[in-house]
Amino acid sequence: MTNVLGIHIGHDSSVALVRDGRIVADAAEERFTRIKHYCGLPIHALDYCLRSCDLSMADIDVVAIPTAASLPDLNFLLDLKGSRREPVSTRRFVLDTVRTILGRQQRRPPLYLKRFPLAERTEIVHVEHHLAHAASAYYTSGRREKQLIVTMDGAGDGYSVCIWRGENGKIMPLEKFPTSGSLGWFYSNVTEALGWWHGDGEGKTMGLAPYGDASKAKGVLEGFYPKFGDGRLVKPHRFLGASYWNEAGAIQWHFDDADEIRQLVERYGRESIAAEAQRILEEQTKEIIFPWMEKEKTANLSCAGGVFLNVKLNQRLWESGKIAHHHIYPNAGDSGLAAGAALYAYYQAHPDAPINKIEDLYWGPSYSDDEIERILRLRNLSYRRVENIEEFTARQLANGRIVGWFQGRMESGPRALGNRSILMSANRPENKDILNARVKFREAFRPFCPSLLWEYRGDYLERPRDEFFMITSFDCRPAKRSQVPAVVHVDGTVRPQTVKQDFNPRFWKLLCEFGRLTGEPLLLNTSFNLMGEPIVCHPREAIRCFCDCGLDLLVLSNFVLQKDGG
Repeated sequence: MTNVLGIHIGHDSSVALVRDGRIVADAAEERFTRIKHYCGLPIHALDYCLRSCDLSMADIDVVAIPTAASLPDLNFLLDLKGSRREPVSTRRFVLDTVRTILGRQQRRPPLYLKRFPLAERTEIVHVEHHLAHAASAYYTSGRREKQLIVTMDGAGDGYSVCIWRGENGKIMPLEKFPTSGSLGWFYSNVTEALGWWHGDGEGKTMGLAPYGDASKAKGVLEGFYPKFGDGRLVKPHRFLGASYWNEAGAIQWHFDDADEIRQLVERYGRESIAAEAQRILEEQTKEIIFPWMEKEKTANLSCAGGVFLNVKLNQRLWESGKIAHHHIYPNAGDSGLAAGAALYAYYQAHPDAPINKIEDLYWGPSYSDDEIERILRLRNLSYRRVENIEEFTARQLANGRIVGWFQGRMESGPRALGNRSILMSANRPENKDILNARVKFREAFRPFCPSLLWEYRGDYLERPRDEFFMITSFDCRPAKRSQVPAVVHVDGTVRPQTVKQDFNPRFWKLLCEFGRLTGEPLLLNTSFNLMGEPIVCHPREAIRCFCDCGLDLLVLSNFVLQKDGG
């Protein structure tokens, strides 16, 4: 048995464990520190991944690091010594030397922070940033045959867009575009100009775009983005004034373009600028992907990188009819780098191993009923145990209640997929506004996603396909739009999770029970957190969230807490 540990330190620090080609544990450090997009050492995530499989560092065969650069922080985390130490950059060495001469403090972790000493036999490999993204997509696609792999994000190891061929278990580079081709940075600059966090708020820009009219702002963003044609970068863009800000352990970026774009926002309106940015992103991405698919003579496409968290972009690609098999690694952003690096390291050593298709993302911590009940008792909370929890919860949801649903292993990635979810009926249009105002405390335009039974996907979705991870939006069938209005966006789209019984039996049964009561086997499903916070991981965080917002019930495994005493 081969154990590969992927460790990502940076924006969305994370750790993943791959055993014999399968991801068996994966968690972002933010879930433990409770700092969204945490960029420090992933100490808690590393500890969890080992404990989840009852391993020690002595059991690890390879540690994979998703960057080509050296990471001196690994010297502390893995207690590296001698020739195994990560080299320190010249700039860092000079700064530390100057500080020593001046008698100033050096950056050094305290003794009480946990270390994970690496065994002598364990190999350390560095996997270039975009190659780790590419591996996360290809090695979870379930297909060894030829496919185009496209990775796009803001930047990583000096590149922003990379094109690869995946075939027979190997990944081969075809083209790499530097940061002057960063559509990710462009979209994030618009996001900052709209008043949101570069590196976090891009989903808000995407959600706002359908409320605008791109034609009212068409062309006004010329000069702020790179242009592609026939798969080539035909007009690079210089992103000037790059700077960053460390906000409580999470990095935020800024470029000078955002200042100028903000003036356009004031002139043309937030909605129309968002709509134009979305149009440009979709148009330019097509100019990259489709010519390369033609050159490679393949209709199979796999994608990763933060740009592909844009579900409307993914929908436009799928709707083109040019793609036969479309796979997006659902943890597409930087928190997926640890898994990608670990997968790449494994398949480098085992190129003929089967490529497994991921079926779920339940790779995080879980808590037993005994643990949950002990937590409830220690807090002196009034609760009850319900045996048929799915039927009970379905009745509560059918009666208009809002439920915090905490079950099994936490999901990896940015989406709640039925284990750390806030649930509500989608059958009334006002439920979207109720949730945004009373529970999530966020902007009223923000949409919500539906989770629906896989068996009924064709009833709700136009041109449906398996979509288990909320990574692609679809047009909602007109006949269903008025039946589940709380999850239908203003442009008539939905971003679904289709639920199979084998993947999540308890959540599937809940949807069945709700469908039996209401005629709609579909629920509004949003992540179990308040705006600006990571998704809950531990029962105590679920309890805190329950007490701090307008949730009516909290269901922890089979235990129920209710605010109304019902």
